[in-house]
Amino acid sequence: MSTTARPDEADTAIEPAADDADALLRVNNVSKHFPIKQGILIQRQIGAVKAVDGVSFAVRAGETLGLVGESGCGKSTTGRVVAKLLDPTAGEIYFGGQDIAKLRRGQMRSLRTDIQMIFQDPYSSLNPRHTIGTIVGAPFRIQRTKTENGVKAEVQSLMERVGLNPEHYNRYPHEFSGGQRQRIGIARAIALRPKLIVCDEPVSALDVSIQAQVVNLLEDLQNEYGLAYIFVAHDLSVVRHISDRVAVMYLGKVMELAPRDTLYSTPMHPYTHSLMSAVPVPDPHKEGRRERILLIGDLPSPINPPSGCVFHTRCPKYRAVLSESDRERCRSEVPALDAKTPNQFVACHFPEARADIAAGEDAGITGGDTTASVPAGETGAGATAL
Repeated sequence: MSTTARPDEADTAIEPAADDADALLRVNNVSKHFPIKQGILIQRQIGAVKAVDGVSFAVRAGETLGLVGESGCGKSTTGRVVAKLLDPTAGEIYFGGQDIAKLRRGQMRSLRTDIQMIFQDPYSSLNPRHTIGTIVGAPFRIQRTKTENGVKAEVQSLMERVGLNPEHYNRYPHEFSGGQRQRIGIARAIALRPKLIVCDEPVSALDVSIQAQVVNLLEDLQNEYGLAYIFVAHDLSVVRHISDRVAVMYLGKVMELAPRDTLYSTPMHPYTHSLMSAVPVPDPHKEGRRERILLIGDLPSPINPPSGCVFHTRCPKYRAVLSESDRERCRSEVPALDAKTPNQFVACHFPEARADIAAGEDAGITGGDTTASVPAGETGAGATAL
């Protein structure tokens, strides 16, 4: 973890939504639904893909909030909505005290100096027809920002800061490796010294050895410029290394939100239990004693999510532990994201703190998508992981 002064977990409770007055970013009950239309001459909406459905959280200056979950849970869409690359269907997004949710593209231009994004794919996020100098220098030209020694000198300084050779100013993206291209994207994102950067799985497309270098670079830049990050990832080890707090998402909703150490030591939501149980621990003795929690069936469709708790169709606790009356509550009543401890918010009717399946402290940064699902009715030793 970096050494920047950050919110203390022992402080007063950190609210998950717009109630945190000290937050740089406040996201309150935000949804993003993509309409499904039918017809040729006259189109009518017949449904909607509920990619994000009532998400609330807050991010303070200099803090890193990790967003984790299975593929299709809505974490990347949440990041794009926060960065206003997508307009929210409903909800409020307060940045620096201003509600930006309903601002149009032209009105957002001045705020682009404060909100930037690092994209997942370092290949498609850079224009192959432009040189690196043009790509990294674009923010200065678009915002008409004056620099002391000119745009070229500033761009070369940025390239050197992120570990690139300034002499490669006139090279094209295809002349760089994947890790170098991601550094170019980082240089472009920090060019105007933003306050918040949305990192959309910035290391998932990179080799394991390069992942650590990029994560360390992001931490160094956070220390130097006081950046706040929303770090979207599927690798729990990477998230643990860089995040201050972690939000676990499932089917467009936040299931659990807690400080990093709290979440990894005593997770409370059954979905978080299954994720943590699948994180490998290097010690074979500890690994042999941990319970593997299987998730039966496939992820439900966001077009028609389950009623009540969206996780109840795959919840191990719902299947094996709860009584029929408790199951009915899970099927009919949507659980609120409430504080179960001062800083730990859980959207579950029957949460349970479990330290026995928590990932070990020595679980290092790993690479690759380890997501795997057990088909309905099938048993085995596998588990769903991030």
